[in-house]
Amino acid sequence: MLKKKPSSKIKILGIETSCDETGIAILEVEKGKFKIKENLVASQAKLHAKYGGVYPNLAKREHQKNLPKLFSLIEKSLLKSPPDLIGVTVGPGLDPCLWQGIEFAKKIAKEFNSPLVCADHLIGHLLANFLDFSIEKAKKFHPALGLLVSGGHTQLVLMEKFLKFKVLGETRDDAAGECFDKCARILGLSYPGGPEIEKLAKKFPEISSKIPKNLKNLKLPRPMINQKNYDFSFAGLKTAVLYDFMKRPKKERESEIYKILMAKEIQSAVFDVLIEKTKRAQKEFKIKKLFFGGGVLANETLRKRIKKEFKKCQVLIPKKEFCLDNGLLPATFAFFYSYQKTTDLEKIKSSPNLSF
Repeated sequence: MLKKKPSSKIKILGIETSCDETGIAILEVEKGKFKIKENLVASQAKLHAKYGGVYPNLAKREHQKNLPKLFSLIEKSLLKSPPDLIGVTVGPGLDPCLWQGIEFAKKIAKEFNSPLVCADHLIGHLLANFLDFSIEKAKKFHPALGLLVSGGHTQLVLMEKFLKFKVLGETRDDAAGECFDKCARILGLSYPGGPEIEKLAKKFPEISSKIPKNLKNLKLPRPMINQKNYDFSFAGLKTAVLYDFMKRPKKERESEIYKILMAKEIQSAVFDVLIEKTKRAQKEFKIKKLFFGGGVLANETLRKRIKKEFKKCQVLIPKKEFCLDNGLLPATFAFFYSYQKTTDLEKIKSSPNLSF
């Protein structure tokens, strides 16, 4: 970790462009605590919604436009006091998008003569839990079990020692967030699918007494829930949704009741698997500390279920705005992994398939 005199402030600039969110943040560390000075995000969700998913080259062009715009909003602050460190997401993610952030970070690093840290986006999602912690308290959070659930990743990891991760299981095909996006598309909902499915699922109490007989037994599979491993698979769930949708008469499958029921069942199926696998790992490894991360954790139903199912454990879930992609993720990573800092900018490259 980056060290200065106890009275000194450490200023970290974070740059995030792994997918369709452009994020720039300034994180300060003083007296052993984090202080968020800036956290700016330019979302491209509306732009990609008409395509039903993210187009990498379109996302790349948006990052090119958004990075200088966001940076101009914080530039005065940095001119007064340059960053001690710059954290930039190098992976995993979409290669064209990652390069936009990397090249921009290199330019800023040269301008301010600041070292760079290549940030792992996945670890950054889990470290976001410590933004409300003191540094000393964060360093004691182990052994711990971590579950990352996002649009591109679903992974269960063990952190036996602080910052030392071992992957226990991961998705063999579609990630949970990807499954939500694809199921939403089948139902005629907009992108991103997770929030749209959540909105519909919340309407279930309104229609619970109006469900027709032919929809009362609507049930989806819970893929791999009983397998004695920690891997995930959600491609089959998406296929089950498609088959059920296609067999229904047009009027029925386009009805609001059907969509609400299906949204609730899709959510329940995904969350049942996530909770069950995490429970099994928690018991096997006798872990009392759990932390979660990734965009899917912004879902209120999942947050409530986790807190209910793991009452006897210390559970950390980031604030909703920190679950989504933002510049605080690489900034926090940069602080905890500052020993990896470099001034050899030419060696920094993107790692689209980077893992823990």
